[in-house]
Amino acid sequence: MAHGDDGYAAALAAAAGHSQAWLASLRDRPVGPRVHASDLAGVFGGPLPAAGMPAAEVIDFLATQAEPGLMAMPSGRFFGWVIGGTLPAALASDWLVSAWDQNAAMRYATPATAAIEDGAGKWLLDLLGLPGGSDVGFVTGATMANFTGMAAARWRLLADAGWDLDRDGLSGAPRIRCFVGRERHDTVDLGLRYLGLGKPIQVDADAQGRLLPAALDAALAAGSGPALVCLQAGNVHSGAFDPFAEAIAVARKHGAWVHVDGAFGLWAAAVPELRHLTRGFEEADSWGTDAHKTLNVPYDCGIAIVRDPSALRAAMGLHASYLVHDAEGPGDPFEKVPELSRRARGVPVWAALKSLGRDGVAAHVGGLAAAATAIAEGVAGLDGVEVVNDVGYTQVSLAFGDDETTRKVTARIIEEGKVWMSGSRWRDRDILRVSVSNWQTAGEDVATAVGAVRNALAAVRNP
Repeated sequence: MAHGDDGYAAALAAAAGHSQAWLASLRDRPVGPRVHASDLAGVFGGPLPAAGMPAAEVIDFLATQAEPGLMAMPSGRFFGWVIGGTLPAALASDWLVSAWDQNAAMRYATPATAAIEDGAGKWLLDLLGLPGGSDVGFVTGATMANFTGMAAARWRLLADAGWDLDRDGLSGAPRIRCFVGRERHDTVDLGLRYLGLGKPIQVDADAQGRLLPAALDAALAAGSGPALVCLQAGNVHSGAFDPFAEAIAVARKHGAWVHVDGAFGLWAAAVPELRHLTRGFEEADSWGTDAHKTLNVPYDCGIAIVRDPSALRAAMGLHASYLVHDAEGPGDPFEKVPELSRRARGVPVWAALKSLGRDGVAAHVGGLAAAATAIAEGVAGLDGVEVVNDVGYTQVSLAFGDDETTRKVTARIIEEGKVWMSGSRWRDRDILRVSVSNWQTAGEDVATAVGAVRNALAAVRNP
């Protein structure tokens, strides 16, 4: 079994070759996988062999046998859920991160990755127009970004109420009232559950899913005590943004902490033509996003941003005798995230921003929104297609008359495999949801998407 430099060289060469072949296949391959997980159980399961296999052969086997079970998520024709692709500089830098093998916890031990993540964090704050003194932590995804921001909120709200969370825990603590829009993403509720804060109070929203400030005011006024308000940048069905300026003003009147779930929508702030969608969101206390969804860096990479560094570090940090702390400056990376041991996932963010620059980020995010608009306009001209949302960002929701027809059209599109669009249910009806999240989506992919909808609808009508 090969070890040492020769083993590394052969395995890395094999991985590079298979990676290039996979990326090249994205132009033409069907988007969906060709087999089920159960079909591959015998390939990758069974008894652990007694003798090992040379590293390069392992890579050859892995890549060859996995290929039929891979979905072309990095393709410009993938419009499912809200899943982005990967920019070249971000992908290549992620390989470096694995080769460097740095545990990105402490500035003292890993100064290079700490400095890179510091730089990425400062660029993000500037790019998005968020408070310059905020702490930035790199977590696994939007779920944990929201969890982290809300953990800082929990700590600060209880401390301000005179409760020592670290010493006494939650039992007997003042109840934190949590408020969410009726159309928030369910991962916000998940984060609240992780934090032991229970089910949130739902606030009415308009037809596009935007929270109503007057309803928030009434809900907050109906009780008293510490309060956490969660707002949304980018509804998963409509792409709509909560009215931040008005809603945050209401929250401030009641002394609430405001967290913004911006899993894919936070990036609208980087585009001059779209910045109006996020007007006022900089007045919030914390923000969460997923850099894979819109910035297009590799999995996994969420970003938690908190205006109050002391609250974040109190909620997330720990102090042990064997850890060497950076006493001054921006703090250690582990003080800003739930993990101690982690990869330097902020490095691909830095690489993506460095490769694009401010203008490139604006063009990239603006291009996603423009492609969504083009798809919506293209399918709106087809008989029997209804665009059910106001398309102003990256999401398009479609219906085809009754629910049964919509489900059949969705299934036909997935079966054909030229594009991938995911079914969902919104406002009591089945829909086909199109999410434009990949930097590679171009005019020909838009045309393919419109054609796929046309063909699927025709096939359902004339079986």
